[in-house]
Amino acid sequence: MTTDSGPRTPIRWGILATGRIAESFATDLALVEGNELAAVGSRRPDAARSFADRFGAARAHGSYEELAADPGVDVIYVATPHSRHLEDVMLCFEAGKAVLCEKALTMNLADTETLVAEARSRGLFFAEAMWMRANPNIRRIAELAHDGSLGTVGQVRAELGFVGPATTARLWDPALGASALLDVGIYPLTFAHLILGEPVSIAATGTLSDAGIDVNGGATMTYANGAVASIAWNQVAQSDNRASVAGDLGLIEVPARFHHPTLFTHAHDDRLDTISEPVTGRGYAHEIEEVAACLRAGATESTLLPLDETVSIMRQIETILDQLGVAER
Repeated sequence: MTTDSGPRTPIRWGILATGRIAESFATDLALVEGNELAAVGSRRPDAARSFADRFGAARAHGSYEELAADPGVDVIYVATPHSRHLEDVMLCFEAGKAVLCEKALTMNLADTETLVAEARSRGLFFAEAMWMRANPNIRRIAELAHDGSLGTVGQVRAELGFVGPATTARLWDPALGASALLDVGIYPLTFAHLILGEPVSIAATGTLSDAGIDVNGGATMTYANGAVASIAWNQVAQSDNRASVAGDLGLIEVPARFHHPTLFTHAHDDRLDTISEPVTGRGYAHEIEEVAACLRAGATESTLLPLDETVSIMRQIETILDQLGVAER
């Protein structure tokens, strides 16, 4: 994590798109000192104006191009569906803007690598908005897994699922990037990566919709040290949405919904500790704090939201979707 030691000049945010995730982000942005919502952009001027009025943005832009060109914006949060991320992030880069882009970063590995290379060549800050990584409890879990508190970690389990409304087009329409793995499966996949790193093998299976998108799946991953991770994801059933990390000296269990926990338990030495690290708002505040600290420090990448790991996760996603038989994305 970057240490914010610079002057507390406000970081001026722009939000590109006005959907539900943008609303959640804007709500938490208001809780983070030294950050402000300067502008919002939408392809519908009335939506931009309504969003600006609700969340206190100084300016409402009726196009993404106008938002990207706004000189009063330091960093843009891209909140469009992932099928648009390549286009929308490139627009921001071309305007010289730092970007925090909602997960999944893109639809495929090639596009992810393109955006990462573009940000690095331009010297612009860039990160995927994998807010789970910034959650204080997730960070504490990773710390316990890595500092020997659990002994040697042998198993990780994580699953996340829900029943996706038939009326929510982005969940079912391939043209909008529909994929249960890209939407929710990315969380258990990232959780396993945080604990165990890069797998040496992945074996995945699942089911596809009539339109050819993955709606229900699971994967078993093995690691060079002999550890195994079991993950599952779906958008057709109520999952338990829990996670666990098991070592030969202890066990961590994370209650639902594991990707934004407010507490977890640590069993060790014949005792059970309940650990609860404070979470600000809905949890998006912590990634906002990290981006602001990076910008003040002049950093173009975050150690908490590392680009190389974003690329690694996308490589694993592509492997899984290929095994499931999902068509080229």
